Amino acid sequence: MKKKLYTSVNKSNKGISRIRLNDPETYNSMSFDMLNSLITEIKELDKDKNTRVIIIEGSGKGFSAGHNLKEVRSLKGKSNYQKLFNLCSQLMMLIINSNKPVIAKVHGAAFAAGCQLVATCDLALSTSDAKFCTPGVNIGLFCSTPMVALSRNVSRKKAMRMLITGEPISAQYAKEIGLINDYFDSLKLEEEVLKLAETIISKSTKVVKIGKSAFYKQLSMPLDKAYKYTSRVMSENMMSLDAKEGISAFLEKRSPKWKDK
Repeated sequence: MKKKLYTSVNKSNKGISRIRLNDPETYNSMSFDMLNSLITEIKELDKDKNTRVIIIEGSGKGFSAGHNLKEVRSLKGKSNYQKLFNLCSQLMMLIINSNKPVIAKVHGAAFAAGCQLVATCDLALSTSDAKFCTPGVNIGLFCSTPMVALSRNVSRKKAMRMLITGEPISAQYAKEIGLINDYFDSLKLEEEVLKLAETIISKSTKVVKIGKSAFYKQLSMPLDKAYKYTSRVMSENMMSLDAKEGISAFLEKRSPKWKDK
């Protein structure tokens, strides 16, 4: 019997790689198999020199409904629950620590761990009819791990309302509170996602890598330490060939020729 593929990867010659969640029968639930597959794909694409941007999207009716509750119910003992939630957390940290910018392309529902995945990605665009939700409280299981990503993207009271009521929010409201960057008509979403990815690709790969890493590191620092750290990062960045090229190109009114060094 052929092994089921929970994710599929497509690479373009432009440097855009897509990971498609491929379990539409369970609304692309975050099962052990799905999480392990995503972790494998993220690790491989992070090492792939030709990949410069990663897009994560869902197959079927929507993005992801979160953890597979049938699987969760079948687990026995605290240690097995811990394995599942640790694995999910490992995926989220891989995305944060990846050298490549990761864009969530969302349609349909992004619930619970699916909403967590959207909040974790560096950027997120959705269809105008997409829905976002952390509904764990409705089934007696507070969305504690999704809360980590949600509370780092959305203000406290907005995040708490989502977490403590379990009510879904619209794409329009998700943009308003900072959960996603923008939303578009379903026929236009692909075009807008590609436009965003191509804009990122037009920049220096080295500089984007430096910036992404510094962005997440400084978030956890006190203000004074964040300024000291980012001052050091910018000084090191200034020593790169691309910084020198970029400044020269700007002053000479021409397009920069990046060396990615």
